Amino acid sequence: MLIPMASSCAQLCQRCTSVLRSKITWQSSTNLRLCTAVIKTPTKIPNGSSFITGNPTTVHIRQMWKQQMCYYSDLTATHITTEDKEDKANKELLRSDAVVYKNPLSQIRDAVPVIENQMSLDLDAAAELSALEEISDEEAVSITIPSAMPPASISLRDYVDKSETLSKLVQLGVNLWKLEQRPNVGSMLLRLDFQTDVVPRLLFLKEIGVEDSRLGYIISHNPFILTENLENLQARVNYLRSKKFSLESVASMVSRAPYLLNFSVKRLDNRLAFYQQQLGFSASNTRNVVARLPRLLCGSLEPVKENLKVCNIELGFKENEIQHIVLTVPKVLTANKRKLTQIFDFLHNIMKVPHNLITKFPQVLNSKYLRLRERHLFLEYLGKAQYDPAQPNYISLDRLVTLPDDIFCTEVAFATLEDFYLFQKTL
Repeated sequence: MLIPMASSCAQLCQRCTSVLRSKITWQSSTNLRLCTAVIKTPTKIPNGSSFITGNPTTVHIRQMWKQQMCYYSDLTATHITTEDKEDKANKELLRSDAVVYKNPLSQIRDAVPVIENQMSLDLDAAAELSALEEISDEEAVSITIPSAMPPASISLRDYVDKSETLSKLVQLGVNLWKLEQRPNVGSMLLRLDFQTDVVPRLLFLKEIGVEDSRLGYIISHNPFILTENLENLQARVNYLRSKKFSLESVASMVSRAPYLLNFSVKRLDNRLAFYQQQLGFSASNTRNVVARLPRLLCGSLEPVKENLKVCNIELGFKENEIQHIVLTVPKVLTANKRKLTQIFDFLHNIMKVPHNLITKFPQVLNSKYLRLRERHLFLEYLGKAQYDPAQPNYISLDRLVTLPDDIFCTEVAFATLEDFYLFQKTL
């Protein structure tokens, strides 16, 4: 809008200037003609017998001529000055318009040849790689298609074909469906490089004696071992070896407690000292218990403390009886409190089994409550529920809970398996 208005104003100024110039020129030309006519008018002066052509009033004519010329020169100077000012104003106006309202289409017109050149170059390059052009077998084999990783996914299976780390972990038997349910584990695995991050840890586990079949289990439960420093892992193994754990025991402990090597040496030392002090064990018995249940070094100590109080206060076992139970069945330390008290209540109050017999066969505390109840009631139905070693037809608690159903029926209950199944339906 502003550019057309400026140009129209400039045109109007030029028209006014031309009209004024023509008017001034006409006036000046008229004055000149008048002046010339006055000057050239002959005057006859009588001079004797003849007329002499001359200028009797020369002074007066010269004054008139000077006045006309002065008027013309002043008018011309005024016109030239006004014209110069107007020309300068028009030039400044046009220049300012050109600066402020620069036409953006000029930039586009200037850029068009460059784009056309680039397009021609790209088209030429594309013509060289035409799909219709025949290539040799060697060139066809050398063509590689880059693998594109999915930008986002809710499952790791979309990345298995694209990630070497995930594909190798699947071959090792790692359960990716378990790992992807844990926060930030999937992204951590995708950032790992198989050769530089995974292979050294796998070789380390192999060196300490972990079997190949357990590698998948370890990583499935503890993928963070792939990010642990190798020096720290070796320091923890060296500590266990210094406590006289055999290399086979260390390998077995790591295989059954995947988080064992993630804990610092200080924590491992504190755990061993706790069990030795709380249970009153020797160093050998402590190693025996921990080697059989290595998750004692990984889990929380609160359930262990609570179960020890339950065995001592609620169940009424003595300290030496608790030591024997724990040495025989270490799982009592981490068993569910409700299950532990339920089994003991049935043994001691329903079956009338004393503490010393339970201590002698502590495996019964780790059995299933339903199996114990069904078999006792079946023996009671048959009149064979005798658990006192001093009485005839004695049935040990060990055989009561450990034998399978068919052997239990034939060797303990002296009944058929069908009879036992029919009795179970009556419960």
